[in-house]
Amino acid sequence: MKYSKLYSKTIKEIPADEVSKNAQLLIKAGFVYKEMAGAYAYSPLGIKVLEKIKQIVREEMNAIEGMEIIMTALQRKELWEKTNRWDDEKVDVWFKSELKNGTEVGFGWSHEEPISEMMKLYINSYRDLPIYVYQFQTKLRNELRAKSGIMRGREFVMKDMYSYSISSEAHEEFYKKTIEAYLKTFERIGIGEDTFLTFASGGAFTQFSHEFQTVCEAGEDVCYLDREKKIAVNEEVFTDEVLEQLGLKKENLEKVKTAEVGNIFNFGSAKSEELDLYFTDKNGEKTPVILGSYGIGITRAMGVLVEKFHDERGIIWPVNIAPFTVHIVEIKGQNIGEGEAQKLYEELLSKGIEVLWDDREDVRPGEKFADADLIGVPYRVVISPKSLEQGGIEVKKRNESEAKIMKVEEFVELVS
Repeated sequence: MKYSKLYSKTIKEIPADEVSKNAQLLIKAGFVYKEMAGAYAYSPLGIKVLEKIKQIVREEMNAIEGMEIIMTALQRKELWEKTNRWDDEKVDVWFKSELKNGTEVGFGWSHEEPISEMMKLYINSYRDLPIYVYQFQTKLRNELRAKSGIMRGREFVMKDMYSYSISSEAHEEFYKKTIEAYLKTFERIGIGEDTFLTFASGGAFTQFSHEFQTVCEAGEDVCYLDREKKIAVNEEVFTDEVLEQLGLKKENLEKVKTAEVGNIFNFGSAKSEELDLYFTDKNGEKTPVILGSYGIGITRAMGVLVEKFHDERGIIWPVNIAPFTVHIVEIKGQNIGEGEAQKLYEELLSKGIEVLWDDREDVRPGEKFADADLIGVPYRVVISPKSLEQGGIEVKKRNESEAKIMKVEEFVELVS
């Protein structure tokens, strides 16, 4: 991408009511646009990051036999009444409206009910199980608080997966596979070292759940973690009984601020019984399906990454999810090196390396450098008369302070 063609340039002013660091940086760098509190639009830069995160998640869900689908955002009132989750006393985040004919509808905050209703068409016998389906979808939740930027939105992108198993034992086996897949996912997007499997309350879902909490000062949760055992307990369920159940000792636990990036719930047979989702087992008996639900906040993970990886100059993207691998800054002077940036740009693209080329001619070098730091691409390459006189191009990693001169071929080999 050529920077001169990118409409979402960096900006100096941000909305006065934006207090979160992740949204401040993402707005300034041109990744997101704030529509209102808790609702953000994503520019071409923002989409590139989200798609990188989604692709990693997609690969890990496919690896455990998940099948991708997409459901509707519109929800039928009568379906959710069957499970007693239409009631605002039970679920307090609904956005609701009416169709022209007066029919009440809701906007999807989760999808256990509609996907399970759909599965009644396809699940009849034990031979039809197991089924694992997932989707990437925009969820709508009427959150009371929306002051954490894209880490807590009223409108956000989520990966939600649902498992339909023949027995509790089969469900437990898949549940453990999902835990491993989630830990691998967070490792790949760059937060694995600080993300912990966490024992927590199930809220509007179940009595208890497992969360995946990332140590983050901007997070809204408080957890107690055992780094050696790589497990944590959410403050909301931090009791002696829970600690004993998990084999944890208070003296070994560290109290930290965290941000929830994923969660998994075991519904057992309860949801299937409410929705009349049964199958015929090997003995010809009518048996309820065992349901599990598994979520990862895609936009939230992006916000957590920015909170964890930035400095006073801007964002520092992990290479796996950065919008580009290389940011070329071209500085012209007296026709020296004319066309060198173009040649490097084309060579990198020919090798499948994503490049942002700052080809603007009416912008001072200092402003280009500041924009490069703010946007946070892993490698900044400066092509200038000075670098060419020194024998090549000036290369600096975004997370390092020192630049060095490299030959073009050497750099291309490095990033390849």
